[in-house]
Amino acid sequence: MKTLDVITIGRSSVDLYGAQVGGRLEDMGSFQKYVGGSPTNMATGTARLGLKSALITRVGDEHMGRFLREELAREGVDVRGVKTDPERLTALVLLGIRDDKQFPLIFYRENCADMALCEDDIDEGFIAEARAVVATGTHLSHPRTEAAVLKALTLARKHGAETALDIDYRPNLWGLSGHGDGENRFIESAAVTAKLQKTLHLFDLIVGTEEEFHIAGGTTDTIAALSAVRALSKATLVCKRGPMGAAAFTGAIPDSLDQGEAGPGFPIEVFNVLGAGDGFMSGLIKGWLDGEPWPVALKYANACGAFAVSRHGCTPAYPSWEELQFFLNRGITTPALRKDAELEQVHWATNRHGDWSTMRVFAFDHRMQLEAMEGATPERIGAFKELCLDAALRVRNGTAGHGILCDGRLGRKALYRAAGSGLWIGRPVEWPGSRPLTLEPEIGPDYGGLSEWPLEHVVKVLCFYHPDDTPETKAEQEAVVTRLFHASRRNRLEMLLEIIPSKVGPVTDTTSAEVIQRFYDIGVTPDWWKLEPFSSDAAWTAACEAINRNDPRTRGIVVLGLDAGEEELAASLALAARHDLVKGFAVGRTIFGDAARGWLAGTLSDAEAVEMMTERYARLCRIWDEARAKKGLAA
Repeated sequence: MKTLDVITIGRSSVDLYGAQVGGRLEDMGSFQKYVGGSPTNMATGTARLGLKSALITRVGDEHMGRFLREELAREGVDVRGVKTDPERLTALVLLGIRDDKQFPLIFYRENCADMALCEDDIDEGFIAEARAVVATGTHLSHPRTEAAVLKALTLARKHGAETALDIDYRPNLWGLSGHGDGENRFIESAAVTAKLQKTLHLFDLIVGTEEEFHIAGGTTDTIAALSAVRALSKATLVCKRGPMGAAAFTGAIPDSLDQGEAGPGFPIEVFNVLGAGDGFMSGLIKGWLDGEPWPVALKYANACGAFAVSRHGCTPAYPSWEELQFFLNRGITTPALRKDAELEQVHWATNRHGDWSTMRVFAFDHRMQLEAMEGATPERIGAFKELCLDAALRVRNGTAGHGILCDGRLGRKALYRAAGSGLWIGRPVEWPGSRPLTLEPEIGPDYGGLSEWPLEHVVKVLCFYHPDDTPETKAEQEAVVTRLFHASRRNRLEMLLEIIPSKVGPVTDTTSAEVIQRFYDIGVTPDWWKLEPFSSDAAWTAACEAINRNDPRTRGIVVLGLDAGEEELAASLALAARHDLVKGFAVGRTIFGDAARGWLAGTLSDAEAVEMMTERYARLCRIWDEARAKKGLAA
């Protein structure tokens, strides 16, 4: 039984992508960190398209190696074949976008981890699980890595798997040019040609640009090069032709590339040529392994390549299967795909990390309420919030579906301690109680403070908004929320929008739904909604319908507590749990209120406060789980 669709093997690196576009790499002021390396990109790209992919490579025993391993796992890539090298560093690549043709890049690969891949790293049982094994050219450049690749290919063929080669020719990685020549894609070399030609018979599919077939075939005449490859291999040959698409050849090579099988191209604006080949290969592998005709597989490949050249970064640009289908069905509305708001929303929503289908959130982001308590000082509040985190971690205890809301002003130490804990982390930005809405000073007048946030933090904003507000109040609040939404997206942060219209004016069963619709109407598509507990099923139905109508891919809703007693809160959660879109709760004072008053007044010890909050938070988690279970039984 084949449990994996594809294993890719070879390079893995961290791409540090210049955030500024249109300048020299020398002038870049900041960088975005992404997964990189051709086989690693393909493993991620195919996983996004729904294939069960895995990667064989090496990473260093350090922060960048852990980043690659964790990010691949989040993308759904099987990382059993990713070995940790205790002696070598993870490879790095510095890249920039100069224009639509120039892409300066520097490979930091001196004795890097992935080039230490060896035969011992290839496990026969692992290879036997795969329907296909895909190799790339760089790992044929050194005897040690070549031996590992050849072993993997031999085992793949032994166990009935398909094999593919992405020629992926980088002259400076073959030692043919200097470190500053990473952009160069072709230098003639008889030695490289000979090395490649020794392996071509091992593949069922060989993919490359015209220049890459030139090196594989030993001539700069493309037809002659393809013919030379054909003489050595029965593989299907796919020649990438840039804006002219690609051509597949399953038999004899004809006199013209135009006579090969082709798929439709996509006339889009070229923004970034880096990573296009790996995106193309991801789509091609998907069609190939799904048994699609070559024109269909090439359609997938061309579309995935189009996404790659339209966005910043390599792996982050690749589409999900749902996104690809959306694009193919709807078509192009603007050649600059990164400016297509509808497409970008599908891209964002279908590539988010993490399963948060259950949300049990301990909210201790309160500032104003804690400051009003006897014995409160900023230092004491900060220390108490660390106790809140202790309680949250104790309840979580390694299980899924728990989170916190914690601020960065009074709760900074707790917020920073929570990093990497597995908790969902929401972080408020509103100035407490403000109406019209204003933000915490840390966000800054240009909202640039968000650039300092870890990517796992979720931007949470509370807006006291009511449909009966004056036009001036609405406009002021909408402007802040809209700008915050776009700033969050630019900084790759999810956003939670909390609305409490009942604190502003009278409400009906449709009031919150009206507010939700208004924010969608002005272009705000939050990942999460935080709503007050409604007293009627009709109110929940109206709110859920408004969200689903506008954003069927939303993360969902969490219910706030409003300092309700536990019995009252249990009743409201039971009502909310009937609706699938409600994923859980985000409750604070019901959990921490008594503990905070006692601890700040000096009548409770640290241990007593943590114990009290642990018990209440755990009890509330059980109440939610039981309410959800009853909903499931009723269904």
